[in-house]
Amino acid sequence: MSTATMKNDPALRGSITGTALRYAILIFSLAVVLTPVYVLIITSFKGSGDADPSRTWFLPEVWQTANWVKAWTELSPALVRTLLLVIPSSIISAMLGSANGFVLSRWRFPGANVVFTLILFGMFIPYQAVMIPLLKLFLTIQIPQGIPALILAHVVYGIPITTLIFRNYYESVPAELIEAARVDGAGMLRTYFQVVLPISIPSFVVVLIWQFTSAWNDFLFALFFGGGTQRGPVTLALNNLAHGSILTDYGASMSGALIASLPTLIVYIALGKYFVGGLMSGSVKG
Repeated sequence: MSTATMKNDPALRGSITGTALRYAILIFSLAVVLTPVYVLIITSFKGSGDADPSRTWFLPEVWQTANWVKAWTELSPALVRTLLLVIPSSIISAMLGSANGFVLSRWRFPGANVVFTLILFGMFIPYQAVMIPLLKLFLTIQIPQGIPALILAHVVYGIPITTLIFRNYYESVPAELIEAARVDGAGMLRTYFQVVLPISIPSFVVVLIWQFTSAWNDFLFALFFGGGTQRGPVTLALNNLAHGSILTDYGASMSGALIASLPTLIVYIALGKYFVGGLMSGSVKG
């Protein structure tokens, strides 16, 4: 395409300029996002003398994997415990949210809107405001510190968001489908398990990803209910690897951060497209 053609066509010139601007913004945003990742990766392969703040942007003088070995040795038991935490807490909160969403969207009862509002209110209560009372409650009812207490905490605090997602999704389900099940003699439970639950996969994907990442990355609950680094999840072990606020082993800490973030990264890579689709599935009433 000649320069003269571009000059004589303002619309074409504006389109090319807009495309170039979008690409420039995307490249800049990508650089901002990947800069910390670059620092994490190169520092994880540096020795103790090379991993210095003055050499943050430089490649390692000698590439080594000792930091990865140390981080894996320290974090692997906690990774297993964290899996034992996030899998049941995600599934239980998803099932409870699905049941709540179905009842609140399709089986109305007096005061249903009030109940829904009160459930949503739990989303706006800061964790810090209830941490001490919650800890005393767990001690009173003798919930064991560690993974059992964390599972219960994440299930309870996951109910508001899971209920909201499922209720919005079930509102988009055609009413004729529910009515057809009622005509066939199906009650509430049968309608839920045989008709509604099989078509709830998109919302389950959204909820499971949300709950998985929330529980995996949580530190506050782990600090209060984890029972120490020997019984707690990977966030406590990672904090212990970094020696708390006195960071001395940069290489091992960076390696540990990458190892600890790998499961959530895998989940988003594998299920990311389903996550977006699930969020949009309940946005338009069918």
